[in-house]
Parts: sequence; structure tokens; C-alpha cells
Amino acid sequence: MCYNSSMKGLDVVGAIFIREGKVFAAKRGDSRYSYVAHKYEFVGGKVERGEDLTEALKRELGEEMALTATVLSPYMTVRHTYPDFVVTLHVFICAMASDYRLLEHDGAEWLAPYDLHPDEWAPADAPIVGQLKFDLTRGNL
Repeated sequence: MCYNSSMKGLDVVGAIFIREGKVFAAKRGDSRYSYVAHKYEFVGGKVERGEDLTEALKRELGEEMALTATVLSPYMTVRHTYPDFVVTLHVFICAMASDYRLLEHDGAEWLAPYDLHPDEWAPADAPIVGQLKFDLTRGNL
């Protein structure tokens, strides 16, 4: 797909939670964008004006999961062009500091590396999932 300079660009953040070698995957429900509906994603969202990336991530985790988390380290940044917008997605390795409730997702699972299939994730998340699977299977995380 060609980049259209009139398309809206968004900075987005996401959290990678790893527990006992498994990755937290939140499943989206219906969406006005069919290409992300019913796909897994790293929980997070848009960075608002005046926020730094970690502030935005902590706010989004509270809004989407009523979760308090510790942001441990940056993991990866990708730029992805969807049909309707462009995202720059910044993901961080995080630790859950409280219980969570799913407020905006249809479900969630802890997936082992062999269950991480990039095609089951939102397209912007897919390359991160591939790298994460590689790193987990080699003991890099």
C-alpha cells in the first residue's frame, strides 16, 4: 500500500506482559475497522498531546483494564500503514502491579511462544509478535 500524506498519523503505545514464559494477549471485539476486529493486540492506545510514551501507556492500561503497571523497558517500535490511518506503535515490556478487568476487550489469554501466530494479531502488532516469539524461544527475555 502506498503512503498517502493526507492520512492521519498516530503515535500509539502498547504493553507486553510476560509471565512464566507466556505473553498476555487481549482480544478485540467488533470494530469499525474490519482489519483489527477480533484480533489479539498488546493493550494500550493513543498518545495524547503533552504525554510522554510511558505516561500514555499507564493511562491507557488504567482506562482499558483498570490496571496499574510498571513500565520496565522499551522493546520495539514499528510504523504500520492501515487503509485508513498510519500508526507508529511503541511497545514496552511491563509488569502488572495490580489485578486487571477487561473493560474494552472481549477476552484475554496468556499465550506460550508456540501459540504466538502473527496473523492472529492486529497487523501493526504482527512484526512485534514475530520478534517476541523469536526472543522468548531463545531465552532472550
